[in-house]
Amino acid sequence: MYKQHLQLYNDTLNSARSSYYSGIIQSGSSNPRTLFNPINTLLKPLDTISHSFSVEKCNSFLSFFNDKISTIQSQLTIDPAIRPKPDPPLTTGQSYSTFATITSSDLSSIVSTMKSTTCNLDPLPTTLLKACLPILSTLTTNTVNSSLSSGHVPSSLKLASVTPVLKKPGLDPDSPNNYRPISNLPFLSKILERVVAKQLITYLDTNDLFELFQSGFHSKHSTETALLKVTNDLLLSSDTGSLNILILLDLSAAFDTINHSILLSRLQSTLGITGTALSWLGSYLSDRHQFIAINNCQSATTPLIHGVPQGSVLGPLLFILYMLPLGQILRQNGLRFHCYADVKQLYLPPKTTSPSTLSTLSNCLTDIKSWMQNSFLKLNSNKSEILIIGPDTLTHSTQNFTLNIDGSTITRSTKIRNLGVILDPTLSFLPHVNHITKTAFFHLRNIARLRPNLSTTASVTVIHAFISSRLDYCNGLLYGTTNKVLKKLQYVQNSAARLLTGTRSREQITPVLRELYWLPIQH
Repeated sequence: MYKQHLQLYNDTLNSARSSYYSGIIQSGSSNPRTLFNPINTLLKPLDTISHSFSVEKCNSFLSFFNDKISTIQSQLTIDPAIRPKPDPPLTTGQSYSTFATITSSDLSSIVSTMKSTTCNLDPLPTTLLKACLPILSTLTTNTVNSSLSSGHVPSSLKLASVTPVLKKPGLDPDSPNNYRPISNLPFLSKILERVVAKQLITYLDTNDLFELFQSGFHSKHSTETALLKVTNDLLLSSDTGSLNILILLDLSAAFDTINHSILLSRLQSTLGITGTALSWLGSYLSDRHQFIAINNCQSATTPLIHGVPQGSVLGPLLFILYMLPLGQILRQNGLRFHCYADVKQLYLPPKTTSPSTLSTLSNCLTDIKSWMQNSFLKLNSNKSEILIIGPDTLTHSTQNFTLNIDGSTITRSTKIRNLGVILDPTLSFLPHVNHITKTAFFHLRNIARLRPNLSTTASVTVIHAFISSRLDYCNGLLYGTTNKVLKKLQYVQNSAARLLTGTRSREQITPVLRELYWLPIQH
């Protein structure tokens, strides 16, 4: 009787555990962030701030972030004797002076596509607001239209709750330097920003005012399209027997150091944004405030004098427009480039690393530094990297290649991480595939611990989130690589299928993949 009761008890526990885990996974299957957080919590402890939450700790984070921006600003003081070059004038002759008002149906369409994230500044949960939208739509629509027509953003929508997010897993969670401040704004503010962003993007697209080689936050552009463009150019150049120098420039706190006066001037003179539209953007940028929130503790509130809030809808778009003149500088110096938000990829296909090549690069970097200095942007030379790509016969002679960037000597790297993809000197992508394989098997081992407590449907969701997503990311770059490289990824997919179906290692995996409707890696 004791054994029977013990077996029943264990079976009941397993059933409850399976139901609980599967419920969490299914509820977050359409939202990767919702799915990743609970699974990571189940599999391993999260890298978070120390549990000793207090107001003092929040204030210390706020002071650190404010001091960091103040230090950068003090280092970027413009010499009065150096007059910055004016931005290129608007060439299309078009202008944009007023934002169009929206209807209740427009509002419903916008809100339905937004995530149901709730800020601690919201008066009610976002899910409840969405459920009650038919009742609240008239009030919300009138509020949005009043802001657009008056060119004024209410102060309550310019207060941000900032959450420190660890830059990379494994970093010291008690060091503020390892965190990135992400602003969380009221849901009504996000609605208003989305309305403005949609109209701005339509105007910029219609008049071809976007930078052609900027893929960040641009419809039908992604990290994969950016990398495909760059690697295609590099491979074509290498096929002609040329060396290729690829430089990745890094900016320090790029979003947080934007000068509002320069941004507004650039929007007006270069892009033709005037009238009420410009007044609205000026109101959006001015008199902003923020505070640090960690769980139930929060810091004092401080003004946001510089920058655009990370985590906002308009912030990334305004940053891209702020960086528009950089493309003209790069073209004038004969460098090819492609940008993704604040990631700048510069490349030059010289025959050799001759003094003239170094002179071209040095002159271009000097012009970039001068422009950034005048635009209150700081080039982070310590994190800038150089990769020399080409045939082994040519790259072998560049072992001692160095370049001076903003007073720092940068040596060539054997491999660099670019938008989540590891590039090597021959573009074989072997280091990248090795990294994917290592990471995928780490997650497979963790998923194997949960598999006995998950339904098949939940297990498929988890494997696609943690394994298939890694196999799919930027896989267009792997077209044409060797079978030796692809077999490593196929082994990962086979292992995931065996874990899901309980197939033994000595059994054929091809029928299993066909039954799961999983395309082999080669396809």
